[in-house]
Amino acid sequence: MTNQKVNFKTERELQEAILQEKARGTPDLEIGQKYGVTFRYIERLITKTQGINISALKVSKKIKKLCPKDFKEEQTTVWSFKQRGNWATHSGEYRGNWSPYIPRNVILKYSKPGELVLDYFCGAGTTAVECKLLGRRCIAFDINDKAIELAKKNVDFNVESSQLTLLEEESHPKIYEPELSVGDARNLSFLQDNSIDLICAHPPYANIIHYTDSKKGDLSFFDIDDFLKEMSKVAKESFRVLKPGRQCAILIGDTRRKKHVIPLGFKLINVYLDAGFKLRELVIKRQHNCKTTGFWYTNSIKYNFLLLAHEYLPIFEKPKVCIPSSVRERDVDYGSVIPALEKQPLKRKLKQIETTTVWILPKNDFEKHLNKNVIDRYSNGKTYSTITFVSHSKNEMKSTKRNIQKRNELLFIKSPFLKSNPSYSFIEHYLKKTKEIVNRELPNINKDGFVVLQTQDVRIDGYVEPLAKRLVNELTHDSLWLKEIIVVTQDGVNSPFKNSGNYLKIVHQYLLVYEAKK
Repeated sequence: MTNQKVNFKTERELQEAILQEKARGTPDLEIGQKYGVTFRYIERLITKTQGINISALKVSKKIKKLCPKDFKEEQTTVWSFKQRGNWATHSGEYRGNWSPYIPRNVILKYSKPGELVLDYFCGAGTTAVECKLLGRRCIAFDINDKAIELAKKNVDFNVESSQLTLLEEESHPKIYEPELSVGDARNLSFLQDNSIDLICAHPPYANIIHYTDSKKGDLSFFDIDDFLKEMSKVAKESFRVLKPGRQCAILIGDTRRKKHVIPLGFKLINVYLDAGFKLRELVIKRQHNCKTTGFWYTNSIKYNFLLLAHEYLPIFEKPKVCIPSSVRERDVDYGSVIPALEKQPLKRKLKQIETTTVWILPKNDFEKHLNKNVIDRYSNGKTYSTITFVSHSKNEMKSTKRNIQKRNELLFIKSPFLKSNPSYSFIEHYLKKTKEIVNRELPNINKDGFVVLQTQDVRIDGYVEPLAKRLVNELTHDSLWLKEIIVVTQDGVNSPFKNSGNYLKIVHQYLLVYEAKK
């Protein structure tokens, strides 16, 4: 490979040369260096000429195996797949498609053999392939006819019922061929009310990756507000066609604008909740293609940003009976909120601090490592204040304060009491008091200083209260700018174990990092 750029007389000659390189299987990095073009230029050229956003023009569909080796269902709220998955016809050729481990887990957890699964963002057919392998009926469609052509090729393989080793419910499971067609996720009028057993879909991410050559109705071209508006139509139709008591799984990620995070994941969760769904689970899906050494590590520290390394997989549920939200606890004695002393954090500086939006910290001294990562990165070694919510009894919640200063680089608000399964009323009180504390202390935060909130999801009456999302909804102060959403978990949480209940074990917390922009 040479780093010398090749010059062409016309744009057409350049594009033809790039397409020839792609046909030969030349990596995009080499093409970019050789011809002086960006990854985005190559991506758009492929999408324009092929009608579909794919990373490789020739992919072998030779099947070596029909299921992943040593597969075990996920039992916690952090899902991590170091290998993307290459069984059956699965491959990474279609840009932005999800790992087949995701629909495999969702289908096995929330459906039975012979039931009907819907995927209205079919893409290359990952969900459809898994439905065929797992003995589920499947209706899958996409607005891009070229994507459906690719999906039909991917589901065109032979499999015997005896090969479906995961179907323990039936001794002789039936194979169902997926029904694939061109369609619009916003219009499910061809489906009857309460006719779908499970929805499993991966929508585009609001003007980040384009999946067609400007095809009308392609949601990947819509910017955030318009994207959410259109997705509200999808959510309402989803609620209509899904059977009561059944689930709808949607994978979505955040994006960045002007060096700050846009909480697209939380915004889309709001859309589905507004359509009538309840939140059964909120899974964090880790990404493993994030570089954290060398150039990226140095620049992460220098410019104080984190590489996006997670996506959200909310599992929604259509309730069997709609219970008004007003039927909640009322008039609970919250007790007093008083200041007290807090134990000093570690005084030594960390040798290396976290540089992605997923922090996996050691189980021993977990809180100390978390505190030091926050303080070392966001207080710049200067003054900071810590306020901690703790609960010592059912009717008492306290806030403890440490090192309260008149001027600070950092205000760090912690809430360990959430680990003790607090009541709904306690949560409402916590959200209210957190907002009050932020508004009260914000004048004491220096310009370009930070407010960091440590929080976590809790489960009440079988549904998840997504407190990080709710805090983001509440904290809309003009002087605060959401910089990062960080997921924090302990090392070893995904070690094999059998969950005793029907729900996933919540093993992650959040750090909401706000920047003061006075």
